[in-house]
This record gives sequence, structure tokens and C-alpha cells, in this order.
Amino acid sequence: MNIRPLRILLIFLILGGSFLGWRSYHYFFDMHQPILSIVGLKAGSYVANELNCTIVGSDSYKIANLSVWLDGKILVDCFKVNSRMVEHPFCIATKTLTNGLHTLKVEAINALYNKKSTRTECSFYVDNTPLQAALIRLDTDCKVFQGRTLHLQFQVNKDIDQARVHTLSHTYPAVREAKNSPIYEAFIPISCEESPSEHLARIEIIDHVGASSLLEAKFQIVAFPFKRQQLVHVDTAKLKVEKEVGLSEKMFEEELIQHARQSPPQKLWQGSFYPPIDIIMVSTEYGTIRTTKERGRYMHKAVDVINQPKSVVWATQDGVIVIKNRYEHSGNTVVIDHGCGILSLFFHLDTFADIAVGDRIKRGKPLGTLGETGYAKGYHLHWEMRINNEPVDPMQWIKPNF
Repeated sequence: MNIRPLRILLIFLILGGSFLGWRSYHYFFDMHQPILSIVGLKAGSYVANELNCTIVGSDSYKIANLSVWLDGKILVDCFKVNSRMVEHPFCIATKTLTNGLHTLKVEAINALYNKKSTRTECSFYVDNTPLQAALIRLDTDCKVFQGRTLHLQFQVNKDIDQARVHTLSHTYPAVREAKNSPIYEAFIPISCEESPSEHLARIEIIDHVGASSLLEAKFQIVAFPFKRQQLVHVDTAKLKVEKEVGLSEKMFEEELIQHARQSPPQKLWQGSFYPPIDIIMVSTEYGTIRTTKERGRYMHKAVDVINQPKSVVWATQDGVIVIKNRYEHSGNTVVIDHGCGILSLFFHLDTFADIAVGDRIKRGKPLGTLGETGYAKGYHLHWEMRINNEPVDPMQWIKPNF
């Protein structure tokens, strides 16, 4: 008698029984849940026209069915799967939905005895509104002096992802004028050395679904008659002391470059800027061409303003203190970051107020007292503003119509 077929049958029954036993145990006692995800849709994303997604799921036993809800309403009710893997594509015509926030929820139930389920959901925004934008300040006759700031404003009909201004071989961000405002603005620094001529500013606007709009504005850079000034030299002994107690000018400039790059991309202030003191006199106007024994011939890209010695110097606008230190040329120095790459600089302070680097400061709060530390002869405040580390006239920023 040939016993080989009997052996094969016996092995098959043993293995089959083991397999069936494991499957039975798995079916009745396993407590795992399916793995589930929505591919093609990110939480918080914006969509338009048709939303194409795929439900991807897996289960070590098998998935019995899927269900899908949109804003609490059933879209797919117990779609039968009966497979360990599933990829179920579907499409939503978003034009049938209102613009705004929506939530997609998906549930997968496995085929185990206990029917374990997994739910996942994803909130997204529908935006089917055509992008529209228009300049608020018409720049067909716009003129701006060398060393000043070009202030561009435009209005959009909906929330946008980003806006950039391309001009003078640079790109500048445009930001909301205020929270939830439809008005955006950009601050373009005009260098003192920029040649007088007509230029074009191209404003590129992109919404959250990738639609774009382009605005163009012409502006004229006008030559400014900068004054000249001959300064009495600063005492040599004083300069020696300042060099001993203060950090180098090179180090200061390197710090400014770093802070301009790290400046928050949004405005930290609202409204007009204040002057930093009650100005009795402007001793040196912005852009004055100076000649000194120690520093040679250079352009003073700030304003020097005068009040009583040791009078209070205050913050010109809200921002963050990013520098509080002593330097050989600027003496006791405070720098405020107002966001958007805009920095205010205050030199030659006699003493510092109770402030620290990293502090949020409000407009009008004390920074220190007016002094003559650093490269200075006589009590005064050197007040400077920079946009992306390009100096601009700060007096323009305190005008009500700026």
C-alpha cells in the first residue's frame, strides 16, 4: 500500500487546522484597528473647482467597508471593500459648496468579529472667488525723493496667500495694513544714491488656490538737494575711551544685517510713528554730507535731534528690542524691530531704561535718556530708520499722511 498520499493529506490537515485555528483566533480576539488616511488633501489647505482625493486604508485581516461624510452629511455609506488594502478615489465639485471652511470625515470598519473602526477627518477651505485687486494710491504721477520711502497700497477682494513688489532690482513683501483688512501695503526704501529716473513697480498677488493677479505702478525718483556740513572734531581722548568701552562699528553692522533678515514678515505696529523726543531743533538733517577730521567725508543717513540733556527718549512705535548695547561709534544704542524688515535705531544715549533684548515695547515707552556717548560732540539723539538694512529718512514716517 502506498502511504505517501496519506502522509501528504495528514500534513495538509495539520497545517490547515493550524491556519484555521489562527484565523479563528485572529477573527474573534484581535483588537487592532484599520490604518486610514486621506491622500491629496492637506489640513487647512484651500481648494477650488474639483477636489480629487483618495482614501487609502489597510488592515491585517481585511477592511469590510468605508463611509465618508462632508460637513456631517453622508457622501459614501458603507461602501463594501472586503480586502486587506483599499484605494478609493472620489471627487467633490467644490462649486456646489459655499466658500469657507468644510470638514471631510472618513471611517473604515474591519471585518473582525468585534468590527473595529478608525476615523480620520480633514478640514479645508473652498475658494472659488475670482481674484481681483486694485491700487489705492494711483502712481501715474507719484514722485519720491532720494532717501525716502515709497509707500504702495492696494486692495484685494479676498484673503490672499502672498503679495510681492518687484522694483529697483529687489523684491519686497506686501503685508496687511491691519488684521483682517483687505488693504495690503509695501514699504520700498529709496537709496540716497539711487539715480533720479522713472521706475516701474510690479505687484504680484497670489491667492490660496494659486490664482495670480499683476498690478503695475510707475513712480519717479527725484533728486534731493542734500546739505553739507563741516563738523568740529571730537576730542581724541574721548574717542579713545569710547573705543575701549564699546564694541566695534563692524560688529554693529553685522548684527543689523542679521536682525533685518530675521525680522517678522508681518507688521508689529499700527498707526503713525512718533518722534522719539520733543524735538527742539534738528541739528543735522537726513542725508547731510559731512566732512570730519576723524571719519572723512560721508553721508549722514539719519537725523540728529536735540532736546534738554538727559531728557527721556521713547519708542517711536511698537516692536521688539533687538539690540541694547554700547558701541564705539554709536555709544549706548537701542534698536527696535517693527516687523517687515523695518528697524528704528537710537544712538548716543546717556543711560538705558529698564528694557532688555527680546522685550515687546509699546509706542511712547522709555528707551533711555538723551546723551553724548560714542562718536558725539554735545548732547543729541541720532535717530535712524532702515528697511531691509537700507537707511531712509525717519522724519517722513511721522507725517500724518504717510
